[in-house]
Amino acid sequence: MTILNVGIIGLGMALEQLHYPAFMELQDHYRIVAICDRNEEKCRHWMEKLNLTENDVYQDYKNMLNREDIDLFDIMVPISLNYTITAEVARRISGSGKGIICEKPVAGNLEDARTHRDLPTRYNVPVLIAENYRYNDEVNLIREMVGNGEIGDIHYFMYNRFIDFPTEQHEGDKFPSKEWRQKPDYQGGVILDSGVHDLAALRHIFGAIDRLHAFGRPLEAEYSPYSAINANIRFKNGVTGQFSFFCDGKEAQAPQIGMRIFGSRGMIYLEDRDCGTINIAYNDGTRNEIPYSPQRGYYNELLNYYNFRVYNEQLKVTPEMAYGDARTVFAILRSIREETVVPVDITERKGLFERLKV
Repeated sequence: MTILNVGIIGLGMALEQLHYPAFMELQDHYRIVAICDRNEEKCRHWMEKLNLTENDVYQDYKNMLNREDIDLFDIMVPISLNYTITAEVARRISGSGKGIICEKPVAGNLEDARTHRDLPTRYNVPVLIAENYRYNDEVNLIREMVGNGEIGDIHYFMYNRFIDFPTEQHEGDKFPSKEWRQKPDYQGGVILDSGVHDLAALRHIFGAIDRLHAFGRPLEAEYSPYSAINANIRFKNGVTGQFSFFCDGKEAQAPQIGMRIFGSRGMIYLEDRDCGTINIAYNDGTRNEIPYSPQRGYYNELLNYYNFRVYNEQLKVTPEMAYGDARTVFAILRSIREETVVPVDITERKGLFERLKV
């Protein structure tokens, strides 16, 4: 079996908790042959864990790009570095046949996200965006149910997401514990960092967004400009609904609001991404429970890239899709700030992009 050699750029929590377990599950598909991070202690830890030599360890990722034995660069760096590092890697490996996996959101502002979108065509480099919500089993099952008319014509949806950032920032094994997340240098703070996943899931299920109107409750904290946002969203297929995001505490009542999709024949309910069951309640009183395996997005995205490289399967999440996801977050922030309805998935014409900047 073909094995793809991987160079890792960034040895943080995304590698440890998300990508590394998936790589280990796919050991007959991938081999990590080089690592890079500015932190020497992290480099030493991963060098020993992966049985690498000092020649396989880098503190400047640019020195790694000259290695001919690397097939794929997996980039896991803070949000503000996503675009600059991915763009440089793409430029340096242009036309070589090597590829890139990049974390999300793809950039900390709209202009860089838009430029990131064009990297594959500009440099002739395949780029997969590791948007795990678009790869998660539950999101794809719900997308299929909606597309197949399982609950009839869709009327509207409700989706409530919360993250207890004040508590989790003091827990060392949680993503909010990272200082760069507590003091972000990218727009929207945790709303961009975490909320982009939920909006990616909604866009994956319902498609392109026509426009939205949002409100936010101001928060005096560095990690987010708002403690809560509420966005009314209209998709181009006519589906409307509300997305709520709360980052300043817990949802104490169980079951959670979660995601609820209302159709002419019934309702789809997902309490949270880790619950393992999609519930369907039909108007005739019958019910159905669809089991799924939580948190399979990381495995599925790596398998997708492998199948793309070896079997010519299409990449399922591209920079263009991720640009639309990030643009939705920036549209929400703009709508809150300007107290106006904002278009999202538009045909960009000369001058129009400038009017949409946040």
